[in-house]
Amino acid sequence: MFRLLRWRLGRTLLRAAGRRCGGCTARLLPERAGDAGPGAERLRTRGAPARGHRVLPLLAALAWFSRTAAAEEQPGEDATDEAEAEIIQLLKRAKLSIMKDEPEAAELILHDALRLAYESDNKKAITYTYDLMANLAFIRGQLENAEQLFKATMSYLLGGGMKQEDNAIVEISLKLANIYAAQNKQEFALAGYEFCISTLEGKIEREKELAEDIMSEERANTYLLLGMCLDSCARYLLFSKQLSQAQRMYEKALQICQEIQGERHPQTIVLMSDLATALDAQGHFDDAYIYMQRASDLAREINHPELHMVLSNLAAILIHRERYTQAKEIYQEALKQAELKRDEFSVQHIREELAELSRKSRLLT
Repeated sequence: MFRLLRWRLGRTLLRAAGRRCGGCTARLLPERAGDAGPGAERLRTRGAPARGHRVLPLLAALAWFSRTAAAEEQPGEDATDEAEAEIIQLLKRAKLSIMKDEPEAAELILHDALRLAYESDNKKAITYTYDLMANLAFIRGQLENAEQLFKATMSYLLGGGMKQEDNAIVEISLKLANIYAAQNKQEFALAGYEFCISTLEGKIEREKELAEDIMSEERANTYLLLGMCLDSCARYLLFSKQLSQAQRMYEKALQICQEIQGERHPQTIVLMSDLATALDAQGHFDDAYIYMQRASDLAREINHPELHMVLSNLAAILIHRERYTQAKEIYQEALKQAELKRDEFSVQHIREELAELSRKSRLLT
């Protein structure tokens, strides 16, 4: 069947972290012969030959909500203590280096910040610095290092009295689950996703009893974090070819995103495309088309940053429904959008899909 861009599970790590790092994908899950990781294997639509057009989930780096897991533990901006003021300046410099894609410089600065935090026994600074170091390792694809740093961050948060159901703890647990998924540690990954989802669902139920009609910012963030957990779990299930389970997770995630962020939000559109992917992989081409068509309409309306990918997915589903002329038109539109975005990888991919579609059309005539 006709395929989409060969994204890897590693990109999900960036998305879950609320980050984007161009070029990091290969470091997260290098593609090489014999790679057994879940991100290295392409999904195939049921009954499809080994070569052809396939639809894979969009892994756009669109955060559900942007915040650092240990944000509540950040040192105060109005610090008068000289050591704490110096730590804050170092952390700001580290963040700037990360934004400028200078990870080596950021790492050195963070080590200086951590040393000062320990010397001054500033537990909030220690926790926050560990969290930044963990996210940096996460972004760079240093998964084992990121795992240890996230565990250290969690240990400090729990040791400081934070409850296990706190969103910050769940968010770190989600990142750990994504790391295990990328390392193909299925038992740990699924256990991590289950912990995150069940913890948040229980928390939401208890909050409903306390304030049925109130949707505070914190409560909205809890819903969105649940959606992100469902989304990450669904993607892992999809790569693991547990397709019906992935579909159910995507349906729940999409419902949450629509309710909290609205139908036109970029993340909602990504989830529509992802749900269509799960349906398409099961051979439910008509249902997949409904979701993908809606996603593409909305993506055009808001000029979605991944419009070309949504369109490419739509074209692949049209081919599965044997609508070759329409598929060619959509691929051509996707190609123009990819060229405008200067996404060379997507441009090459879409051109290959058009060439394959042309060969297929000649065989049918």
